[in-house]
Amino acid sequence: MTRQKVISVAEAARLIPDDAIVTVSSSSALGCPDAVLKAIGERFDAEGHPRNITTLHPIAAGDMWGVKGIDHLAKPGCLARTLAGSYPSGPSSAEPPAIWKMISADAIPAYNVPSGILFDIHREAAAKRPGVLTKVGMETFVDPLHEGCAMNAKAAAEPIVKRINFAGEDWLFFPTIVPQVAIIRATTADERGNLSYEHEGGILGPIDQALSVRNNGGVVIAQVKRLAAADTIRPHDVVVPGVMVDYIVVAPDQLQTTNTVYEPAISGEIFRPLSSFETPAFDIAKVIARRVAQELRDGDAVNIGFGISANVPRILIEEGRHGAVTWVIEQGAVGGVPLLDFQFGCASNAEAIVQSPHQFTYFQGAGFDMSLLSFLQIDKAGSINVSKLGVRPHVTAGAGGLSISRRARRKSYFRDTLPQGQSWMWSMAWFRF
Repeated sequence: MTRQKVISVAEAARLIPDDAIVTVSSSSALGCPDAVLKAIGERFDAEGHPRNITTLHPIAAGDMWGVKGIDHLAKPGCLARTLAGSYPSGPSSAEPPAIWKMISADAIPAYNVPSGILFDIHREAAAKRPGVLTKVGMETFVDPLHEGCAMNAKAAAEPIVKRINFAGEDWLFFPTIVPQVAIIRATTADERGNLSYEHEGGILGPIDQALSVRNNGGVVIAQVKRLAAADTIRPHDVVVPGVMVDYIVVAPDQLQTTNTVYEPAISGEIFRPLSSFETPAFDIAKVIARRVAQELRDGDAVNIGFGISANVPRILIEEGRHGAVTWVIEQGAVGGVPLLDFQFGCASNAEAIVQSPHQFTYFQGAGFDMSLLSFLQIDKAGSINVSKLGVRPHVTAGAGGLSISRRARRKSYFRDTLPQGQSWMWSMAWFRF
């Protein structure tokens, strides 16, 4: 007889002990288990527990458009430390999220760790290995010779990465962090805990996160949209098997992604006509995107980042070149048309949706041909800032996958506009790595 796995959100919140390390699968609102995170925050408000938790977020949990994510936990006494590939972001005119206020006030140690490295840390924890050796991020803010991923003074006082020499070479070493709780999300769970993702725009990294907890004696909680009878999900559709899931919370109102209840083209259930994608209006951003499009070669696999870069697929549609290259984005979509603004991270009409840790392995090993990325600042030597603003830091999400995504086989392009007096100039830089 299988034990009952379905519990309420309040019961799920009571499973989080004080001082726990909690890993959360999410990418802004995409895949965010927001109902469970909200219940944890409400339990803290009512009982003062859980206290002093550490959270791990390979990609941001929550957005600034109604899905609070990590902000449910961003309260003095509840959240003691956080490590994230990115953080909730939005317009400069909006009130900063609570987590950004805590970071800026040096209230807790906070770290911006490249997303792929955070996924690797989970994999090492699952296999009970000592940590991650990597060259990703050397000579950047990731490197302890510079900031060591620290976002504030408290984080700098508690280093999480060191430089070591191994086999005659310098490497960055991230010691393994072992989480006690994983909070993941899917579309459907059967009564045995098998999870499928048919309405999701990305799978993200739930297996790696669940394994890192399950293999170390912790608790895995899955938030889902609906419940099915035991053994009724086809085995090829199961992404996370029930043996890795301890508890299920049903949240029928969970959003597919930011400001999106459900769009079947995002999860690949239908394909939109190309004529339904709006092409960019003529402005400086379109000029930049069109110039970059001229550098693309037929057959290339091209990683694309948030910002002006996201307009390039629309340029190819407008010019009758859709399909000439295959877009790959860190949340897992391969092919199709990457979406714009805060639906970014999803694609309509994708050819495949792979798990984010596998996508990052593809990126780390430079299996793809080109990256199209954006920047905030660039100096004459080509050093690039993509993630740090001295004022209103919530406008940018953090480095995310940038340190890995720039490792293309052929070229990486960074594009943006630069202020020059009262006018604007446009800039495009390309680098070989």
